[in-house]
Amino acid sequence: MKPKTTVVMRNIIQQIRENFPFAMTEQELCAETCSYGCSIKLLEYMDMEITEWEQRLDNGEIPNFDDIQKLSKSGMKIYRILEKNHLVSGVVPG
Repeated sequence: MKPKTTVVMRNIIQQIRENFPFAMTEQELCAETCSYGCSIKLLEYMDMEITEWEQRLDNGEIPNFDDIQKLSKSGMKIYRILEKNHLVSGVVPG
């Protein structure tokens, strides 16, 4: 039996919260050059997206597969940029 889309979305949000460096200070995020994209802006965007989805899920909204794919794809792209900016390491979670 496949999990419900709300469960999948919450799992993606949890993975993002656990693997992205949201707790880093601005100085830590900007210590090296951001040749691939501004890490602060990318993290702000990702935080905004997952916070919005948490609120929507709490209000009873049911995400569709496109919603799940969009958040997952954005998360993977941003994770790769953070990795290139030397802020995370390892394999893209997911």
